[in-house]
Amino acid sequence: MSKDIHFICPKCGNTTYETGEIRTTGGFLSKIFDIQNKRFTHVTCKRCKYTEFYQTKSSMLGDVFDLFTS
Repeated sequence: MSKDIHFICPKCGNTTYETGEIRTTGGFLSKIFDIQNKRFTHVTCKRCKYTEFYQTKSSMLGDVFDLFTS
């Protein structure tokens, strides 16, 4: 996420936040081969820790890299 966003926490009204990324598996085959094919960016309020997740596109190269480094 860009630092140009104007985040206002819907829970406490704070404007400071942290961002990060998580990857998750999808269906049965991706779980067997440990391929994290779902990627999400999160925005977390620094005051109350309220978190929103936004799905982002995952690259095929990243999935192949995950397969060999897991």
